[in-house]
Amino acid sequence: MKKVILDCDPGHDDAMALLMAIASEKIDLLAVTTSAGNQKPEKTFANARKLLALAKKEEIPVAMGASKPLRRELIIAEEVHGETGLDGAELPEPSVAARQISANDLIADILRNSEEKVTLIATGPLTNIAIFLLSHPELKEKIEQISFMGGACFGGNYSPHAEFNIYVDPEAADIVVKSGVSVAMFGLDVTLKAQLFERDIQEIREIGNQVAVTMADLLDFFHLTTTVPFWADENHVEGIHMHDPCAVAYVIDPTLFKVYPMNVQVETGENLSLGSTVVDYDNVLGREKNVSVGFEVDLPRFRELVMDTMKYFND
Repeated sequence: MKKVILDCDPGHDDAMALLMAIASEKIDLLAVTTSAGNQKPEKTFANARKLLALAKKEEIPVAMGASKPLRRELIIAEEVHGETGLDGAELPEPSVAARQISANDLIADILRNSEEKVTLIATGPLTNIAIFLLSHPELKEKIEQISFMGGACFGGNYSPHAEFNIYVDPEAADIVVKSGVSVAMFGLDVTLKAQLFERDIQEIREIGNQVAVTMADLLDFFHLTTTVPFWADENHVEGIHMHDPCAVAYVIDPTLFKVYPMNVQVETGENLSLGSTVVDYDNVLGREKNVSVGFEVDLPRFRELVMDTMKYFND
């Protein structure tokens, strides 16, 4: 069982990622930290605590992270996730008082006191992870791996070249990929292939427990914001992109993905490529292969993992 801290910005697909981490027998979820991204920091913090209340896992500590990116003003994705960050379903109010400890201090305390190495999974902007790496270099050796959702080799979803999570805080992403820690990146090249369809939402709803029904409601809303490719014709059906669960699913079962070591650099300059992850796909530069980059997902098995996650919460 892998010791894990999940850094997230819930967010509909973050919700599925969090529930997946809770349900897996291969993950010991030590803590949840929250970043600003899909919504403002106070909302993502509240959403994480609401999801833990929904899952009846209030014993898992939650801490709020940085309120804004390292060097930039915050950009949020309200047009995708709604005014609350989790529009589309009624969630229970948090049942545990907000902790006063910061995300950085909580991560440091856990790693410092852990006898085993800890995996960090990040499904939002990488601000909190970067702050931790900068402030506690002595604890870097306690990190087993950083698995994050973000970036793309081919094309972006926020700008022509940049994926949203990396665009929000490119300086943080730059620190993470240069950290020397084992890093796995699940960008749009693979996450756009990790799709659920309307029939899957219905199957989730029919599982019948409170978590599954709530998740189905959230997915119904999320489905409304799914981007259909420009080349699609009237016969094309685009599913719901389960971006964030990919970073968790890889930690649960790496065989679900085809992942290749490559050199990755992050563009931080003020230009049209700001926030892009420059993936040396053909090893043109011959530089150190510092990131394992995901490109393919076994969709039937990924979908099975989603369904198993929902069934875990049966009473």
